Amino acid sequence: MVAEALEATNYELRIEFHKKLKRLFDILVSILVLLVFLPVGLVMSVWIAFESRGGVFYRQERVGLDGVPFKMLKFRSMKKHADREGTLTVGMRDLRITRSGYFIRKYKLDEFPQFINVLRGDMSIVGPRPEVQEYVNLYSLEQRRILSVRPGITDYASLEFFRENELLGNSIDPKKTYVEDIMPAKIALNMQCIEHPGLAQDIRIIWRTFVKVLPFAKH
Repeated sequence: MVAEALEATNYELRIEFHKKLKRLFDILVSILVLLVFLPVGLVMSVWIAFESRGGVFYRQERVGLDGVPFKMLKFRSMKKHADREGTLTVGMRDLRITRSGYFIRKYKLDEFPQFINVLRGDMSIVGPRPEVQEYVNLYSLEQRRILSVRPGITDYASLEFFRENELLGNSIDPKKTYVEDIMPAKIALNMQCIEHPGLAQDIRIIWRTFVKVLPFAKH
């Protein structure tokens, strides 16, 4: 009994230490990325602003840690009020996407403002991608466990479904495909990460994301 209690206490201490180490890692890396990316970000901001109305950033409410909503930032890649036609992006040739939006989506540059969300504490660099409330409402009680950690910019599910937009673009019913096929598979991958947290795992995911993005950017 005593041994089990000590083991449980040690486990909780390891989890708490990991959370603090992960948060420190997130802050340091985010500051570095934002400083390095700043010149490119300024150029992109001017391009977006001059091409179409609607502002440089797109702010969308997503569900975060413990089910608390927050505004996730992206560089705007669609026409103003495009989300009124649906929250899913159907392929890279979605008519709502602007010319600058096509470019920044192709090179995954639209996601960089989320490092600001990381600094704010809304997100982590590695964690389950945050969903809109519409889809969180469909989670089972077990699936809602992914809300017990901070959502992230990248994760195993992001790597597995790197070309998710293309899958949806080829679907007759994109929403049905997402809800019945893609979303459950992504949640299952996220569960694996939650079961085995660790900074080493986070670094592996970041490296794999970096490697994945580079060859994609060359095409």
